[in-house]
Formats: sequence, C-alpha cells, structure tokens
Amino acid sequence: MAVTQEHIGAQTPMGATLVDAGATFRVWAPLAREVHVCGDFNGWAHDALSLLKRQDDGRWAGFVPGLAEGHLYKFYVVGEGSEGFKRDPYARELTRGWPGPACILRSPTAYTWHDAGWRPPAFSDLIVYQLHIGTWAGPAPGTRVGTFLDVLDRIEYLADLGINAIEPLPIIEYSTPRSMGYNGSDLFSPEMDYQVPPGELGAYLPTINRLLAQKGHPPLSQADLSAGINQLKVMIDICHLYGIAVLLDIVFNHASGDIKGQPESLYFFDRAAGFNPNDSLYFSERDHTGPVFAFWNRDVRQFLIDNATFFLDEYHIDGFRYDQVTVIDRENAGSGWLFCQDLTDTLRHRAARAIDIAEYWGPEPAVVRPREAGGAGFDAIWHDGLRETIRGLLAAVAGGRDAPMSWQALISQLRAPRFREAWRCVQCIESHDEVYHDREPRIAALAGGGNSRSWFATSRARVATGLLLTAPGIPMLFMGQEFFEDKRWSDDPASHPGTSLYWSGLSADKTMTDFHRFTRELISLRRRHPALRGENCVVRLADDVARVIVVHRWLEGSGRDVVIVASLNESTHHGFSIPMPSAGHWTETFNSDLYENWVNPVVAGNGGSVMARNDPTIGLPCSASLTIPANAFLVLTRDGGD
Repeated sequence: MAVTQEHIGAQTPMGATLVDAGATFRVWAPLAREVHVCGDFNGWAHDALSLLKRQDDGRWAGFVPGLAEGHLYKFYVVGEGSEGFKRDPYARELTRGWPGPACILRSPTAYTWHDAGWRPPAFSDLIVYQLHIGTWAGPAPGTRVGTFLDVLDRIEYLADLGINAIEPLPIIEYSTPRSMGYNGSDLFSPEMDYQVPPGELGAYLPTINRLLAQKGHPPLSQADLSAGINQLKVMIDICHLYGIAVLLDIVFNHASGDIKGQPESLYFFDRAAGFNPNDSLYFSERDHTGPVFAFWNRDVRQFLIDNATFFLDEYHIDGFRYDQVTVIDRENAGSGWLFCQDLTDTLRHRAARAIDIAEYWGPEPAVVRPREAGGAGFDAIWHDGLRETIRGLLAAVAGGRDAPMSWQALISQLRAPRFREAWRCVQCIESHDEVYHDREPRIAALAGGGNSRSWFATSRARVATGLLLTAPGIPMLFMGQEFFEDKRWSDDPASHPGTSLYWSGLSADKTMTDFHRFTRELISLRRRHPALRGENCVVRLADDVARVIVVHRWLEGSGRDVVIVASLNESTHHGFSIPMPSAGHWTETFNSDLYENWVNPVVAGNGGSVMARNDPTIGLPCSASLTIPANAFLVLTRDGGD
C-alpha cells in the first residue's frame, strides 16, 4: 500500500478522508523533513512507501489505496525538534485507551440523518439547559460515566419541561477518566468515554428506535452506531426531532495541560528544536490552565475555525458557547480579537442560523458588535449581572424579615445595561462554574439559609427562578435546578460523595416534584407570551421596605402587556397598590404560591383575576389593588397566551 498522489489536489481536505478505493491524508507540518502515514494497513511502518509529499504551503499529502472505514492510522513526523508518531490533529475518532490512542478512519456520511426539516429556535426564543454528559444521565455514580446515548433516556423529559436547547459541557477528547471537559486534547474527536462499546449497544436500541418511531422514522441497527461518532450524531439527531437545539461548549482559549506530557499530542506536532514554549507549532508561551493557542499564526487560526465548521457541517450543531474568550482576547496582543472576527465571519456565512455565544468577563458590548463596527462579531454573551444580583438578594433576605435588602441592583441588571438587544445576553442563576462541588451553593440551599427543605427555601427559590424566566435575555438553567436540586455537583461524584443529581426525587420527594411542576409551567408561560421574550422591560415599582418589585414587559402595539409582581416579604400583603399600564380586567395567569405543597390548600392570591382602574397617582395611568402572597411571584396578563 504505497502512498501515491492520486486524488490529491489543492482542495484535498485536511486530515484523513475516505474516497473511492482508499483515503487521502493531508497535514500541516511546515518544519518537518519527512511526514509518513502509518497504520494497521502497513504494520505501522514508516519508510519510503509511507512518505507523504510536501506541498508549497508547508502541508504534506498523499493517497493510500485500499483503506476503508475503521482502519487505524497515525502520522510519523521527522522534524527539527522531535521524531515519532503523532496523532492527526483532524482525527474524527480515537481508539480507547491512553497514553497512545490511534486515529480511526471514519466516513462523515456513514450516518443517515433524520432532521431535514429541523430549524433551530430564534435566538430570542431560546431556553437553554446546561448539562454534563458524564453525570446527567446513565449509570449509578462510581460505575462509569454517562454517555451520549444515555442522554436519550431524558430527551422526552426535556421536551416536556419546555427546553428548546441543550448546552453540554465540552465533549471533545480528554485524557483523564473524568472531567468537566475543559482539558481537551484532540479537538475533532468526541470523548471516547462518552461512547458506548459495541458489545453494550444492544441495550440502547429499544429506546433509540422508540424515539425514532414516534417521529415516523425507521429503526437503527447496532451497526449504525458502532462508530463512536455516530452515537454523538444520533443524540443530536433525536434532539432535533424533539424540538431541541444542541449548542456545543467549545474551548479555543487553551488546550489541556496534559498534552505537554504526551509525545504524540498536538503540543509536540512538528515542534521546532529547543525548549522555548513558542517552539510548539500550535501554541504560544502563554498558559491558562493549559497552553494557549498561537493566535498570531494564520494557520493555527484556520485550524480552530476548521474545527467549528466541522461540527456545524458533520454534526449539525446549532451553535457554540466559547469558553473564556477573555483569554483569547487579552493574552494575544490583538491577534486573538482578529481570530474572533475571522471565526464569527466564517460561521455567519456558513450557517447564519447557528448562534455564537462568548464567555467574556466582564461582559463587554464590543464582543457582540459586528466586525465592521470594530466588534468581535459574536451573537450573544454570557452575562453575570442578573445572576449576581438575584443570588445577592437571596443571601440578604436569608438574614430574616428585618434584614436590610434593596432592589436597586436588580433594577439596573434586570435588562443587561449597555447591550442594545436583550437577547444578546445569556442569563442564569446557576451554572457549572458557580455550583461546582467546592464553590457556591445551589439556589435551593442559598434561598433556605442552610435549610433547603424549609418554606423559606422553596418560596424564595421560586421567586428567583421566576425573575430569571421572565427577564429579558436568553435564560439558562443548570441541570437539576429545575427540580430543586440542593447539592453542588461534580464531574467525579465517586470522589465527591453527595454530588449526584437526585433524579429519584421527582417521584419520591414532593418538594422536588412540586418545584419541577412550577418550573415547567413557568417555562410554558414564557413560551406562550411573546412580551416575555421581547425587548421592553421597565421596573414600575420597587419598595425596599415592603420587599415588593413590579416589572412591566410589553411588545409595541400588540396590547399583550405582562406585569410581573415579586415579593421577598415573609408576610402576605393585602390591598397592595401597584401601577398598571391599562385599565380593565387582567388575568392572574401565574401565582407561585400555588406550588407550595401543590395544590396549595391555603394559597393566597387574587382568585385568578385583577381589576385595574384609572388612577394616575403612582406613575402609570392605572393601578390595581392586590393580595401579594409572602415570598411569591405573580404574573398578570391581558390574554391567555399563544
């Protein structure tokens, strides 16, 4: 199987590509003296028969006849700084087992998709659910990690909850047994531990085929899923069939620090002679929990852009959350910002439907401005204003009925300041960072001041969740938040006991069952009322003494206004006057007090109806007299919603 130049041209793809009667290989190694392709097809020999041909741009290419799906390969690079086997930077899949996994030849078209009619939600309609593949679903803690196929057990659960986008923590290959995912080593290869071994696939087929059949599609066979990459594809495919977009958390600000100890890794690929960190082809001397990519190098920038377009094209991904864009920008003397512009330009032309979300601290509007205005071109940004404000309010009122509190910070952060469109900001009150096992408490624990099963905890947590899900912007929930999980989480629950999600609580713990119902119906409210997904938001009343705030949401000219009333007072208010935008009958569409021991036999409220009268004395043309339950959240609407 000698390497030839058949099928090789200017458009030959990078990495390994199956074509008629064999496979092409192309790799960037500008400093190398020789680059060979070796594998199980030639006894891993690196000789004259395996030598690729150098091209003018520093890339090496060749065609090997007779190769097919499943063949194993690596490159053998003879360079200035090192000589030895190296993994393909563009490898689609790796074999199991470290420290020296091989690359697997995979066809990008081997999986037949079923999502031809799929269109992701508009950016302003997104309701995002952040989860960790390894711990969200699957076996008992301490056995093995959850997998892409385990996620399918709860797809219907997410659809019923009203979620229309999931954001898994990073899923690319890392060398440790368990991880959050931010220590990736091989950017094009899905994490091997998230893949089900062929001998265990039979147990998953009934669920997969039931989900497909319910949407009118034929069954899959075990052979359809034997390639690990197809397991990720079927997860995404079925998410789409059930109305759920998939946003990939992607890490371009650094690679895993572990690769510095892996001779076959990207860190040592075509390395220059010497011991300076800049001698690495792909990385600079900078470090951020791992080597920072050399963004000044055009070919490195292209490699990362290729990675994003790869997931758009081959995996039908609906968008990305980019980890710590702050590092990309600030550690790279201008070249990082240029990379962001090139990246977002490319993806917008490739798939305008896909959303690009930046994590950038502190939140800076220039990140979401278009390139022609000097911006980085991202669509949206993570924002911490609402999160810090709501968590601060809960901490304050946990001090008791006489503890001082102020709505002022919430007034300034309810709609993210300085951002032209509210949907440019992703808002949350929990995420993987905040509630990790050694960090901040869950909302359930924070709201209860140490007793997460108290009325104080459940009632205040409902107010916090209500403010999030009726605020402008893109709301995001973290796994378990929807059913009142009170324990911090860990990617390694066996090493940190007491951090696993208590899924059994959805049937065994009424507090959790009731809170799940509350969250589901609140999400439904957001989806039914366009004013809650729109831009207009004004605080009409904020009374620190009464601990009551009134928020007005509306769409221009629609007449479908929404008024939100939140109280963190430990006592019920009777006859409390609030400003209203118009006179007449308003429906008390949502009352959080109803969900305390559902159906609350002693619920306080307004019987489902509120009458607003002409009374311009408190800021708006009209007012209404309400009963506001203690630690509660009311939503008043002019109609029943869509």
